[in-house]
Amino acid sequence: MKALARRREQITLVGIEACPLSEWLYGALVESGFQAVCIETRHAQRFLSSRPNKTDRSDARGIADMMRLGHYRPVHVKSKASQLLRTVLIARKKFVDHMLAIENTIRGLLKVHGLKLGNVHRSAFAATVETLLADAPDLRLAIEPLLEARNMMRKQKVLFDRRLGQMARKDEVCKRLMTVSGVGPIVSLLFKATIDDPSRFKDSRAVAAHLGLTPRVYQSGEIDRCGHVSKCGDKLMRHALYEAANAHLRRSTKWSMLRAWGVKLAKRIGAKKACVAVARKLAVIMHRMWVDGADFRFGQRPTASAA
Repeated sequence: MKALARRREQITLVGIEACPLSEWLYGALVESGFQAVCIETRHAQRFLSSRPNKTDRSDARGIADMMRLGHYRPVHVKSKASQLLRTVLIARKKFVDHMLAIENTIRGLLKVHGLKLGNVHRSAFAATVETLLADAPDLRLAIEPLLEARNMMRKQKVLFDRRLGQMARKDEVCKRLMTVSGVGPIVSLLFKATIDDPSRFKDSRAVAAHLGLTPRVYQSGEIDRCGHVSKCGDKLMRHALYEAANAHLRRSTKWSMLRAWGVKLAKRIGAKKACVAVARKLAVIMHRMWVDGADFRFGQRPTASAA
């Protein structure tokens, strides 16, 4: 910032290409009094690829030309609160991944010696391992440290989820989103952190495309192909919506128009594709609930005579 402060009167607009540090740089520039814009990476790459030499100085000159011409696509920069909330949720995801990796390592090491855990609930995992180790005391040296680490991580995960649950119940937006069957504290907090500002989407259907839940389309002449979902958005949010859709279809016992549509679709195209379709619908519905300030509408079950 000291280098830019000397030329503050000459700088009217600062352009930053989206990168892992762009949110931090954008915040620092705005706090310093500069007008900053974060530009879309792929759009910038297409513009800069026309230059013969690829250097930092050449890229900086190219971004400056984009700013002067107005030939750029701005990217939404999340608020500080959303960045902090997303950091917590990503940390939880990595924590759970490492805990599951330790459990799978224990399974693999025991299986080599003919000891199979089978399908065990997470609450009975430690007791089952201890039972197997009673018949093979020589394996305790290898398994016990892993099991102790797993048990400690399990306790910390419970505390982690309890704190996140308290955060969600204190937030009015998350409380409203959790009226949807299958949407819990983690999904609601992640949706709020990912979308950040619902007003940046003029149409709720654009949220599904933003998260990569709409099919790819390729049209050229007589060719017209509709492929799989694009997966070009936030992977963590997309996975959370898929899990919420799966719970809405398979675990929820309360009838809703969305669940009835998803179950009917699953019989025709399969359960996995139906979960993706319901996840896409959930993204649209949750955004509209946020904008309108309304709870989820389950609808009325059709009567037997109407069916």
